[in-house]
Amino acid sequence: MIEAGILLFMFVLIAVGMPIAFSILGSALLGVFLLNGELGFLNAALSLYDGATSFPLIAIPLFILAGALMNTGGISTRLIAFVSALIGFVRGGLAMVNVGVSMFFAEISGSAVADVAATGSVLIPAMKNKGYTPRMAAAITSSSASLAIIIPPSIPMILYGAMSDTSVVKLFVAGIVPGVLGGGLLMALCYYMARRYDLPRDEAFSLRRLGETAKDASWALILPVVILGGIFGGVVTATEGAALAVVAALFIGVFIYREIDLRHLYQALVDGVLQTSVVMLMVAASAVLGLYLTETEMPQRLAAGITEITTNPFAVLMIINLFLLFVGMVLHGAAAIILTVPIFMPLVHELGINPIQFGILLTLNIALGQQTPPVASVLITSCSIARTDVWRTSVTNLPFVGVLVLVLLLVTYVPAVSLSLVDLVYGM
Repeated sequence: MIEAGILLFMFVLIAVGMPIAFSILGSALLGVFLLNGELGFLNAALSLYDGATSFPLIAIPLFILAGALMNTGGISTRLIAFVSALIGFVRGGLAMVNVGVSMFFAEISGSAVADVAATGSVLIPAMKNKGYTPRMAAAITSSSASLAIIIPPSIPMILYGAMSDTSVVKLFVAGIVPGVLGGGLLMALCYYMARRYDLPRDEAFSLRRLGETAKDASWALILPVVILGGIFGGVVTATEGAALAVVAALFIGVFIYREIDLRHLYQALVDGVLQTSVVMLMVAASAVLGLYLTETEMPQRLAAGITEITTNPFAVLMIINLFLLFVGMVLHGAAAIILTVPIFMPLVHELGINPIQFGILLTLNIALGQQTPPVASVLITSCSIARTDVWRTSVTNLPFVGVLVLVLLLVTYVPAVSLSLVDLVYGM
């Protein structure tokens, strides 16, 4: 009961407006004190340090910085121009361009918020000018941006891998099929809605324009090949790949496109530091919460409680999905991972659920949480760009959220969707 009270206290702190990192840390310290007295603070201090110094976690600030450099270095605008020339001539093509650009951007940044900030500032005004309603433009941009955490590299996957001791590279490989499947289904939905609501074409297809935009975007298109090729080829680790992404984005922005000067570099660094601070404070605080949960054996008791109800892995996965959907609606993605991984991993191991499959399942739930109020970090960012109401946009967004739910169900109940490529590459 005390453990439940500590978690309830954490949610109360969040509800009254305390920053999530401090809510997690404050409730965890209270639990540690009630359990071990003042001596518990000594272990808490060590956990704080250890929680923020894991080598794989270094990839998080590096990918965040790479995304910020892409936003200021002209890479995003060139990707948009190329994809628009490639598929913009189809009815509703600008909506499909939105999805396609997010898929390209996802292969570099690993952050949905970075995606929606970079692509939305260009595509949402363009879609409104072409006759899309602000709600439709915001919904399409928001849902497609969440592909950035499903298609590798992915910051939530890095965080999950570090917390669960699961291979980040294998998680990246496992995310390819669900990510591409989600992108394809979103494009199909865009085409259906374009036919139903008579949405406009962007402009007529031009082979010359396609060639020009491809040439202009060639350096941007090389980035995913270099980064993911290096990671999957075993040349670099995920953390080293993140460093490579920063170097490549900086080189292209400064020397090739020549759009990054000292002012832009300073702004990118500030944006990167601010976003990194939010995540890493939560990571450090989560280590203390994990310490408390481990000492109280709450995860093991929760696992035992669920298995008393059912030992069917499919039924257990449905229970976990429902819980994760709720947590994703009320917590930031990183906080949701931090809270749920220590609780559910013992159950995952006990029932023989593949940790890689569970990692993709968790990531998809985080993606859904980015689209569902009250937190809905990506949807809120998209709505602020489109200058439209969040709750009304949520209704417009339901069909696109439905696509993500469909992919989640496929990953949950058809393990091959996430594991087949991993089996092929690594022979699991």
